[in-house]
Amino acid sequence: MDDKISIKINGKKYKVAGDQTIMHAADACGYHIPRLCYHPELSIEGACRVCIVQVEGVKNYVASCCYPVADGMKIHTNTAEIRRARRDIVELLLDNHPEDCHTCERDGNCELQRLAYAMGIRHRHFEGVKKHYEKDLSSPSVIRDPNKCILCGRCVRICSEIQGINALGQAFRGFETIVMPAYNKPFAESVCSTCGQCINVCPTAAFTEKNYTQELFEKLNDTDIIKIAQVAPSVRAAIGEAFELPPGRNMQGELAASLRKLGFNYVFDTQFSADLTIMEEASEFLERLQSGGKLPMITSCSSAWMKCMEQFHPDLIENVSTCKSPMSMGGAMIKTYFADKIGIDPKKILSVAVMCCTAKKYEAARPELQVNGMAATDIVITTREAAWMIKSAGLDFVNMKPEEFDAPLALSSGAGTIFGVTGGVMEAAIRTAYELFTGETLLDIEIESIRGFEGLKEGKLTMDGKEIRVAVAHGLGNAHKVLDTVRKEPDRYHFIEIMGCPGGCIGGGGQPYAGSNSVPLDKKALAARAQALYTSDRQKTIRRSHENPEIQRLYREFLGRPLSEKAHELLHTHYAPKKPVGITTKNKKAVIGK
Repeated sequence: MDDKISIKINGKKYKVAGDQTIMHAADACGYHIPRLCYHPELSIEGACRVCIVQVEGVKNYVASCCYPVADGMKIHTNTAEIRRARRDIVELLLDNHPEDCHTCERDGNCELQRLAYAMGIRHRHFEGVKKHYEKDLSSPSVIRDPNKCILCGRCVRICSEIQGINALGQAFRGFETIVMPAYNKPFAESVCSTCGQCINVCPTAAFTEKNYTQELFEKLNDTDIIKIAQVAPSVRAAIGEAFELPPGRNMQGELAASLRKLGFNYVFDTQFSADLTIMEEASEFLERLQSGGKLPMITSCSSAWMKCMEQFHPDLIENVSTCKSPMSMGGAMIKTYFADKIGIDPKKILSVAVMCCTAKKYEAARPELQVNGMAATDIVITTREAAWMIKSAGLDFVNMKPEEFDAPLALSSGAGTIFGVTGGVMEAAIRTAYELFTGETLLDIEIESIRGFEGLKEGKLTMDGKEIRVAVAHGLGNAHKVLDTVRKEPDRYHFIEIMGCPGGCIGGGGQPYAGSNSVPLDKKALAARAQALYTSDRQKTIRRSHENPEIQRLYREFLGRPLSEKAHELLHTHYAPKKPVGITTKNKKAVIGK
């Protein structure tokens, strides 16, 4: 059955699918209609009206993002009237927008700025009262600047629809409308998980990460301290995009070399710490499995997920692994094991983590993760911040001669590499847990059932005759769903991986902004980043964490064995229920900002 219909766009005939909007039909026919509030992964808002078109027979302009096509429809996307109307809409947005483009975080990568240029806006024709709000600097991870908000609603929708946190909502009406947390409380006192997805989808700079680059530049010039960086797996698969390279280029060697040129004395690989995490987490899972401990065990590597769990799912805290994240394990090893090796007071070490994730800034500030009274990680910078520092220092990143990471926290297995993509932590854990449990090597180590970008994935394997059922969720909205299943069917799973961001770390809130030809959290870009990590895994000689000789040496020389007293002291932590300040349990609707 042919479900195609006939339409005309700008006088030309086309056959298109009848179950779509004008915007999607126009895209398929080669006409890009400007848009602002629209995002392919979010519900249709139809708020900005930038995407208006003319439809013959319809009195008013229609929003193409939500208006369906119909057989015989005649659409005009580029008439003089439409161009003028769109330009007026964008000019009105600019009228109430700060005039600080040259000093703005998003200068050169702002959707509003790109629209103004594309529409030929060269003068500000409207003048009026501007809104004036104080920046919210309370969060260790995310800055909120209401002055730059254009009320597109993307942040509100991703926080509710994808993340299920509902930390943001629109309050008041008309000119007074503002996006804010419940009761206009500071971000630090809200239910915000610090995941940074609001930053990813914001078209302007109404949301940005808490920036520590200037502080770091000052520290890098301090000759009295040892500067050490560690780099997360997904950073190397995405940072090239900030230098106009296509998604999925693994820039590991160029990144290591650039960080040394910035002034770091040592550059370590967080993939090593990921292998260390697997040794502890797989051992913890097997101990629970064999001794009747609390199951299902839930992974604890995602900082945003941990904050979400403490706030929304405190009844399941006992199910959560006590293992620290790879970043925090790496920081602990830097300020103990490595400090001992080079014979330096750990107080003279600056431990810096280059992460894909804004929530890692929150994690670094958690007092539970301190080591001997010191922060294990002193500063966290995102992929975006690292890219800016490299550009600011005048380094030719794209043509940089690749260098290796520094020993001894450098060598990693393929299992440590795939930590950066959803399902990777589970797959890495299975590779090691299977051998530790059965004494045999798992030959088919690429577990397709838990790969891919489906929100919830399930898999199972047999270990010595025992069926082990696992689940993988990415995005906090899917975390809520899988935990509801755990409450209803507590015996359904043995092991669950949860990552706070869509796609896992490759879609972290600190990854490069979308380019002019892509959209935030573009699925093709996420898939390319994931493929870069899977390719790196296949190219590794060692693909199982427990086979990493440097991990084996670390246990021989320092930790003893997985789950030893020393390992527990340095590599494990605890969690407790958290209630945001000013929120009461009497009004649950207020908790989620609705």
